[in-house]
Amino acid sequence: MSEGKIAMVKSREAPANTFNGYLFLLLWLGAILLGGWRIVMFNVSGPTPLGGWLLLTSIIAFVLILFGFFMIQPNQAVVVTLFGRYKGTERTQGLRWIWPWMGRKKLSARAHNIHSERIKINDKRGNPIEIACNIVWRVSDTAQAAFDVDDYKQFVNIQIEAALRTVGARHPYDDLEQEETTLRGSPEVVNHELREELNERLHVAGIEVDEAGLTHLAYAPEIAGAMLRRQQAEAVIAARAKLVMGAVSMVQMALDKLSQDDIVHLDDERRAAMVSNLMVVLCGERDVNPVVNAGTLYQ
Repeated sequence: MSEGKIAMVKSREAPANTFNGYLFLLLWLGAILLGGWRIVMFNVSGPTPLGGWLLLTSIIAFVLILFGFFMIQPNQAVVVTLFGRYKGTERTQGLRWIWPWMGRKKLSARAHNIHSERIKINDKRGNPIEIACNIVWRVSDTAQAAFDVDDYKQFVNIQIEAALRTVGARHPYDDLEQEETTLRGSPEVVNHELREELNERLHVAGIEVDEAGLTHLAYAPEIAGAMLRRQQAEAVIAARAKLVMGAVSMVQMALDKLSQDDIVHLDDERRAAMVSNLMVVLCGERDVNPVVNAGTLYQ
Protein backbone atom coordinates (compact mmCIF):
# COMPACT_ATOMS: atom_id res chain seq x y z
CA MET A 1 0.00 0.00 0.00
CA SER A 2 1.36 3.39 -0.98
CA GLU A 3 2.22 6.08 1.55
CA GLY A 4 -0.66 8.15 2.86
CA LYS A 5 -3.37 5.51 2.46
CA ILE A 6 -5.51 4.44 5.41
CA ALA A 7 -4.98 0.81 6.37
CA MET A 8 -7.04 0.33 9.55
CA VAL A 9 -10.60 -0.94 9.30
CA LYS A 10 -12.56 -0.97 12.57
CA SER A 11 -16.27 -1.42 11.87
CA ARG A 12 -18.04 -4.35 10.25
CA GLU A 13 -21.64 -4.47 9.09
CA ALA A 14 -23.93 -6.85 11.01
CA PRO A 15 -27.69 -7.53 10.73
CA ALA A 16 -29.95 -5.60 13.08
CA ASN A 17 -32.80 -7.05 15.15
CA THR A 18 -35.94 -5.26 13.97
CA PHE A 19 -39.57 -6.35 13.72
CA ASN A 20 -42.20 -6.61 11.03
CA GLY A 21 -43.80 -3.18 10.87
CA TYR A 22 -47.15 -4.43 9.57
CA LEU A 23 -47.68 -6.55 12.70
CA PHE A 24 -47.02 -3.55 14.89
CA LEU A 25 -49.31 -1.49 12.69
CA LEU A 26 -52.15 -3.83 13.69
CA LEU A 27 -51.16 -3.49 17.35
CA TRP A 28 -51.12 0.30 16.93
CA LEU A 29 -54.63 0.24 15.46
CA GLY A 30 -55.68 -2.02 18.32
CA ALA A 31 -54.36 0.53 20.82
CA ILE A 32 -56.41 3.23 19.09
CA LEU A 33 -59.54 1.08 19.24
CA LEU A 34 -58.93 0.22 22.89
CA GLY A 35 -58.45 3.87 23.82
CA GLY A 36 -61.54 4.91 21.89
CA TRP A 37 -63.62 2.17 23.52
CA ARG A 38 -62.51 3.22 27.01
CA ILE A 39 -63.37 6.86 26.31
CA VAL A 40 -66.85 5.84 25.15
CA MET A 41 -67.33 3.59 28.19
CA PHE A 42 -66.13 6.42 30.45
CA ASN A 43 -68.92 8.64 29.11
CA VAL A 44 -71.51 5.86 29.41
CA SER A 45 -70.77 4.18 32.77
CA GLY A 46 -68.30 6.51 34.42
CA PRO A 47 -64.71 5.93 35.49
CA THR A 48 -63.46 2.61 36.87
CA PRO A 49 -59.97 1.60 38.08
CA LEU A 50 -59.64 -1.10 35.39
CA GLY A 51 -60.88 1.25 32.72
CA GLY A 52 -58.38 3.88 33.77
CA TRP A 53 -55.49 1.43 33.54
CA LEU A 54 -56.65 0.21 30.13
CA LEU A 55 -56.89 3.78 28.84
CA LEU A 56 -53.41 4.60 30.16
CA THR A 57 -52.04 1.41 28.62
CA SER A 58 -53.60 2.20 25.25
CA ILE A 59 -52.10 5.73 25.28
CA ILE A 60 -48.62 4.46 26.15
CA ALA A 61 -48.85 1.72 23.49
CA PHE A 62 -50.08 4.26 20.93
CA VAL A 63 -47.12 6.59 21.52
CA LEU A 64 -44.56 3.78 21.89
CA ILE A 65 -45.56 2.00 18.71
CA LEU A 66 -46.05 5.20 16.68
CA PHE A 67 -42.45 6.38 17.09
CA GLY A 68 -40.95 2.98 16.33
CA PHE A 69 -42.00 2.78 12.66
CA PHE A 70 -39.58 3.35 9.79
CA MET A 71 -39.70 2.57 6.09
CA ILE A 72 -36.92 1.06 3.96
CA GLN A 73 -36.96 1.66 0.22
CA PRO A 74 -35.33 -0.69 -2.33
CA ASN A 75 -31.50 -0.46 -2.22
CA GLN A 76 -31.62 1.42 1.06
CA ALA A 77 -30.24 0.50 4.48
CA VAL A 78 -30.81 1.75 8.01
CA VAL A 79 -27.99 1.81 10.55
CA VAL A 80 -29.33 1.14 14.05
CA THR A 81 -27.60 2.45 17.20
CA LEU A 82 -28.39 2.28 20.91
CA PHE A 83 -27.04 5.21 22.95
CA GLY A 84 -24.14 5.62 20.53
CA ARG A 85 -23.38 1.92 20.16
CA TYR A 86 -23.76 0.21 16.78
CA LYS A 87 -26.46 -2.48 16.91
CA GLY A 88 -26.61 -3.55 13.26
CA THR A 89 -27.93 -2.64 9.82
CA GLU A 90 -31.40 -3.40 8.49
CA ARG A 91 -31.74 -3.93 4.72
CA THR A 92 -35.18 -5.60 4.56
CA GLN A 93 -37.51 -3.59 2.35
CA GLY A 94 -40.86 -2.35 3.56
CA LEU A 95 -42.31 -1.18 6.87
CA ARG A 96 -40.18 -2.08 9.90
CA TRP A 97 -40.45 -1.37 13.62
CA ILE A 98 -37.86 -0.93 16.36
CA TRP A 99 -37.83 0.44 19.88
CA PRO A 100 -38.23 4.23 19.72
CA TRP A 101 -35.14 4.96 21.83
CA MET A 102 -32.88 3.27 19.28
CA GLY A 103 -31.25 5.60 16.74
CA ARG A 104 -31.79 5.13 13.01
CA LYS A 105 -29.72 6.54 10.15
CA LYS A 106 -30.63 5.86 6.54
CA LEU A 107 -27.93 5.22 3.95
CA SER A 108 -28.40 4.70 0.23
CA ALA A 109 -27.01 1.47 -1.21
CA ARG A 110 -27.75 2.58 -4.78
CA ALA A 111 -25.06 3.21 -7.36
CA HIS A 112 -23.72 6.78 -7.39
CA ASN A 113 -22.21 8.42 -10.45
CA ILE A 114 -19.56 11.13 -10.08
CA HIS A 115 -17.91 13.13 -12.84
CA SER A 116 -14.79 14.62 -11.30
CA GLU A 117 -13.44 18.09 -11.88
CA ARG A 118 -10.52 18.59 -14.25
CA ILE A 119 -7.28 18.68 -12.33
CA LYS A 120 -3.75 19.48 -13.44
CA ILE A 121 -1.08 16.87 -12.70
CA ASN A 122 2.36 15.87 -13.99
CA ASP A 123 2.70 12.63 -15.92
CA LYS A 124 5.64 10.22 -15.60
CA ARG A 125 7.87 12.48 -17.73
CA GLY A 126 6.96 15.59 -15.78
CA ASN A 127 4.69 17.09 -18.44
CA PRO A 128 1.70 19.00 -17.02
CA ILE A 129 -1.58 17.50 -18.18
CA GLU A 130 -5.28 17.96 -17.46
CA ILE A 131 -7.22 14.88 -16.45
CA ALA A 132 -10.74 13.99 -15.27
CA CYS A 133 -12.67 10.79 -14.73
CA ASN A 134 -16.12 9.30 -14.22
CA ILE A 135 -16.70 6.99 -11.23
CA VAL A 136 -19.61 4.67 -10.40
CA TRP A 137 -19.57 3.67 -6.73
CA ARG A 138 -21.85 2.32 -4.02
CA VAL A 139 -21.85 1.66 -0.29
CA SER A 140 -20.99 -1.99 0.40
CA ASP A 141 -20.49 -1.79 4.19
CA THR A 142 -22.84 0.64 5.94
CA ALA A 143 -21.05 0.40 9.30
CA GLN A 144 -17.75 1.57 7.84
CA ALA A 145 -19.46 4.33 5.82
CA ALA A 146 -21.33 5.60 8.89
CA PHE A 147 -18.66 5.33 11.59
CA ASP A 148 -15.16 5.02 10.12
CA VAL A 149 -15.18 8.28 8.15
CA ASP A 150 -16.73 11.64 8.95
CA ASP A 151 -18.52 12.20 5.62
CA TYR A 152 -18.24 9.29 3.23
CA LYS A 153 -19.42 11.26 0.18
CA GLN A 154 -16.82 13.97 0.69
CA PHE A 155 -14.28 11.24 1.38
CA VAL A 156 -15.03 9.72 -2.04
CA ASN A 157 -14.52 13.06 -3.80
CA ILE A 158 -11.16 13.64 -2.12
CA GLN A 159 -9.89 10.13 -2.82
CA ILE A 160 -10.87 10.40 -6.50
CA GLU A 161 -8.50 13.34 -6.91
CA ALA A 162 -5.75 11.54 -5.00
CA ALA A 163 -6.17 8.39 -7.12
CA LEU A 164 -6.06 10.40 -10.35
CA ARG A 165 -2.79 12.01 -9.31
CA THR A 166 -1.29 8.64 -8.37
CA VAL A 167 -2.30 6.80 -11.55
CA GLY A 168 -1.52 9.78 -13.79
CA ALA A 169 2.03 9.98 -12.42
CA ARG A 170 2.72 6.31 -13.21
CA HIS A 171 2.55 6.64 -17.00
CA PRO A 172 3.53 9.14 -19.68
CA TYR A 173 0.86 10.94 -21.64
CA ASP A 174 1.98 9.43 -24.94
CA ASP A 175 4.75 7.30 -26.42
CA LEU A 176 4.97 6.96 -30.20
CA GLU A 177 7.42 4.09 -29.90
CA GLN A 178 4.81 2.13 -27.92
CA GLU A 179 7.41 0.75 -25.54
CA GLU A 180 5.38 1.39 -22.36
CA THR A 181 1.85 1.89 -21.14
CA THR A 182 0.58 5.41 -21.78
CA LEU A 183 -2.42 7.37 -20.55
CA ARG A 184 -3.66 8.04 -24.07
CA GLY A 185 -2.71 4.78 -25.76
CA SER A 186 -3.74 2.24 -23.09
CA PRO A 187 -7.16 3.33 -21.78
CA GLU A 188 -8.22 -0.14 -20.60
CA VAL A 189 -5.07 -0.62 -18.54
CA VAL A 190 -5.27 2.88 -17.05
CA ASN A 191 -8.97 2.53 -16.21
CA HIS A 192 -8.32 -0.80 -14.51
CA GLU A 193 -5.49 0.70 -12.46
CA LEU A 194 -7.69 3.65 -11.50
CA ARG A 195 -10.50 1.34 -10.33
CA GLU A 196 -8.10 -0.79 -8.28
CA GLU A 197 -6.49 2.31 -6.77
CA LEU A 198 -9.88 3.72 -5.77
CA ASN A 199 -11.09 0.44 -4.27
CA GLU A 200 -7.93 0.23 -2.20
CA ARG A 201 -8.32 3.79 -0.96
CA LEU A 202 -12.09 3.61 -0.33
CA HIS A 203 -12.15 0.22 1.35
CA VAL A 204 -11.81 1.89 4.76
CA ALA A 205 -15.10 3.73 4.15
CA GLY A 206 -17.02 0.66 3.01
CA ILE A 207 -17.19 1.98 -0.56
CA GLU A 208 -16.85 -0.21 -3.65
CA VAL A 209 -16.12 1.22 -7.10
CA ASP A 210 -17.90 -0.63 -9.92
CA GLU A 211 -16.61 1.42 -12.86
CA ALA A 212 -13.87 3.98 -13.37
CA GLY A 213 -12.72 5.63 -16.58
CA LEU A 214 -10.98 8.75 -17.84
CA THR A 215 -13.28 11.26 -19.50
CA HIS A 216 -10.78 14.04 -20.21
CA LEU A 217 -7.08 13.87 -21.02
CA ALA A 218 -5.06 16.68 -22.57
CA TYR A 219 -1.84 18.60 -22.21
CA ALA A 220 -2.07 21.71 -20.06
CA PRO A 221 -2.73 24.87 -22.12
CA GLU A 222 0.72 26.36 -21.44
CA ILE A 223 2.52 23.49 -23.21
CA ALA A 224 -0.19 22.22 -25.54
CA GLY A 225 1.23 24.01 -28.61
CA ALA A 226 4.80 22.89 -27.97
CA MET A 227 3.76 19.30 -27.28
CA LEU A 228 1.68 19.26 -30.45
CA ARG A 229 4.69 20.28 -32.50
CA ARG A 230 6.78 17.64 -30.73
CA GLN A 231 4.18 14.99 -31.45
CA GLN A 232 4.12 16.00 -35.10
CA ALA A 233 7.93 15.84 -35.29
CA GLU A 234 7.98 12.44 -33.57
CA ALA A 235 5.28 11.19 -35.92
CA VAL A 236 7.25 12.35 -38.97
CA ILE A 237 10.44 10.69 -37.66
CA ALA A 238 8.61 7.46 -36.89
CA ALA A 239 6.97 7.45 -40.33
CA ARG A 240 10.29 8.15 -42.06
CA ALA A 241 12.02 5.38 -40.13
CA LYS A 242 9.32 2.90 -41.05
CA LEU A 243 9.44 4.03 -44.70
CA VAL A 244 13.22 3.63 -44.89
CA MET A 245 13.12 0.18 -43.32
CA GLY A 246 10.46 -0.87 -45.80
CA ALA A 247 12.42 0.58 -48.72
CA VAL A 248 15.62 -1.21 -47.69
CA SER A 249 13.72 -4.47 -47.44
CA MET A 250 12.21 -4.00 -50.91
CA VAL A 251 15.58 -3.10 -52.46
CA GLN A 252 17.19 -6.18 -50.90
CA MET A 253 14.36 -8.33 -52.18
CA ALA A 254 14.70 -6.87 -55.70
CA LEU A 255 18.46 -7.43 -55.84
CA ASP A 256 18.16 -10.97 -54.49
CA LYS A 257 15.44 -11.77 -57.03
CA LEU A 258 17.52 -10.43 -59.92
CA SER A 259 20.52 -12.50 -58.88
CA GLN A 260 18.48 -15.61 -58.08
CA ASP A 261 16.69 -15.67 -61.44
CA ASP A 262 19.92 -14.77 -63.29
CA ILE A 263 18.19 -11.86 -65.00
CA VAL A 264 21.07 -9.41 -64.94
CA HIS A 265 24.56 -9.28 -63.42
CA LEU A 266 25.63 -6.01 -61.87
CA ASP A 267 29.03 -4.96 -60.67
CA ASP A 268 29.42 -3.06 -57.42
CA GLU A 269 29.23 0.39 -59.03
CA ARG A 270 26.00 -0.27 -60.96
CA ARG A 271 24.59 -2.19 -58.04
CA ALA A 272 25.12 0.90 -55.89
CA ALA A 273 23.52 3.08 -58.58
CA MET A 274 20.52 0.80 -58.72
CA VAL A 275 20.16 0.87 -54.93
CA SER A 276 20.34 4.66 -54.98
CA ASN A 277 17.69 4.94 -57.70
CA LEU A 278 15.34 2.50 -55.95
CA MET A 279 15.72 4.32 -52.64
CA VAL A 280 14.88 7.64 -54.32
CA VAL A 281 11.79 6.11 -55.91
CA LEU A 282 10.59 4.38 -52.75
CA CYS A 283 11.38 7.15 -50.25
CA GLY A 284 10.58 10.23 -52.31
CA GLU A 285 7.52 12.31 -51.47
CA ARG A 286 6.82 13.14 -55.13
CA ASP A 287 6.19 10.93 -58.11
CA VAL A 288 9.35 10.04 -60.03
CA ASN A 289 9.50 10.41 -63.80
CA PRO A 290 11.38 7.46 -65.32
CA VAL A 291 14.21 8.01 -67.79
CA VAL A 292 14.38 5.40 -70.55
CA ASN A 293 17.93 4.47 -71.49
CA ALA A 294 17.96 3.73 -75.28
CA GLY A 295 21.60 2.69 -75.34
CA THR A 296 23.53 0.07 -73.48
CA LEU A 297 23.91 0.00 -69.76
CA TYR A 298 27.65 0.78 -70.00
CA GLN A 299 27.49 3.86 -72.23
